[in-house]
Amino acid sequence: MLTETGNLPEATQLFAEAIEVARELEDPTVEAPVWNNVGNALMASAQYGDAIECFLRAEALARSANAKHSATNVATESLALANVANCALHLKDVRKGIRAARRAIELNPDPSTASDCFNRVIAESNYSRLLLDIGELTHAAEHCEHARLFAAKFPTARSEYVASVTSGLVDVHSDRADIGLTRLKKSLEHARRHVRYEVRDALSACIAGYEAAGQPDVALVYLHELLAMNREAKAAQVLMHHGEYIKQVEQPAFGPGSIDAAMANQRGKLRIQLGERELMRNRILLLEQQSVAAELHDDTTGEHCYRVGRLASILGKEIGLEEDVCFLIDLAARLHDIGKLVVPDAILLKPGKLTPGEREIMQTHTTAGADILAKSNIPQMHIAEEIARHHHERWDGNGYPTRLAGTAIPIAARVSALADVFDALTHKRPYKEAWKVSDALAEIASLKGKQFDPELTDIFLELVPRLQREHGDLDEFLAVEAKNSPFIKARKQIAEALKGTDPETTLFEMRR
Repeated sequence: MLTETGNLPEATQLFAEAIEVARELEDPTVEAPVWNNVGNALMASAQYGDAIECFLRAEALARSANAKHSATNVATESLALANVANCALHLKDVRKGIRAARRAIELNPDPSTASDCFNRVIAESNYSRLLLDIGELTHAAEHCEHARLFAAKFPTARSEYVASVTSGLVDVHSDRADIGLTRLKKSLEHARRHVRYEVRDALSACIAGYEAAGQPDVALVYLHELLAMNREAKAAQVLMHHGEYIKQVEQPAFGPGSIDAAMANQRGKLRIQLGERELMRNRILLLEQQSVAAELHDDTTGEHCYRVGRLASILGKEIGLEEDVCFLIDLAARLHDIGKLVVPDAILLKPGKLTPGEREIMQTHTTAGADILAKSNIPQMHIAEEIARHHHERWDGNGYPTRLAGTAIPIAARVSALADVFDALTHKRPYKEAWKVSDALAEIASLKGKQFDPELTDIFLELVPRLQREHGDLDEFLAVEAKNSPFIKARKQIAEALKGTDPETTLFEMRR
């Protein structure tokens, strides 16, 4: 349920517990479906590489438990492989996807139940779309037809939608653009009326279809609609979960007039005297975890936000900002990219260069993040809203979203911008290798007075080498707060569980 409502951090924590329970039972038949669910949660947040690892784990467990060829284990194995194909489709890993889809079909040759038929539709559809990616139109059309036949055998709104979308894409690639685009538009309408949770996928298919048909202007219209849908739905989900969490954090635990209530009162006064720091940490915890989730496309460790927050706060202290302000910058800068939650995956995960229209949409993550934080009902988070909105402004006025220049850019955004760029340069991303610290500092020095505040830049260029000398491992020092994140702990638990895979059980060769 948490996955379906977009709360990946809490869902991940529960899945980590479920994996522990399943492993204690020492029953792969129980453990395999849990890994399928973990993979689905990761796939829902576009963490396709990590999701594949989970699906492969599910596949291996189901196969190892399948000495008696039970229908349940076969279905689990087939579903896991169909899901691998789906992830590979998004990652453009055609070879891996085709092998997975083919094996999923082999395991489910003659589906006789509605569930098995639907799984076969998914596998055939993914197979067909992967074949389209390598220009195998004839075979793609054959598997598309199989998807339609199995969808008709046990018709459901979702299976009919999947088969129809695949048919539309096959038509577009087969020089029947008018027919294919009409079918894609009808599929979108069908999703709007009957399969609401597939509307995002339907919009993505329309974007792909119009791009393939040589109509990028129409594709951009659908892309804007997808952005608006993401903005409304994901922002609402984040704020809903945040509101419920705040109620739990601040709900009185004692009745009025009791000794316990008096003690709680005293504790409240002490909190005020201490600047309510612990209360502030608790209030933003869920937003912080959502911000980490938004960044996982680029930073699979989840520690980028914490490193940026701490480095920005240290820089703030260096320039004489008050301790309480630096504390708030540390917390607030962790939320700088929370607006990426509303950017379509098609843009976030695009391997090539963004078009001008796509770049314009990507840049809206600043205002989207600021809007989410403005509605969070945490007065002290005004500084987080400023950082989210303005951390891509430039000293020379050529940044976004409002083209502020010089000291018109809030100081918290200026210190966060330096920390953010430095951390991004010095860590591996899907599109680049990690730079040496010296090279990153040289790049930042070259942007002094252009992208960055010149005085802040001089201080930053002295600060980083000093921190390295004093603390050795800069990452370990800056990411210390990440060790306390339940979300990151759960992700590491899942990663450790994945490492426990017995190589002898992974006969399926897609890893190579």
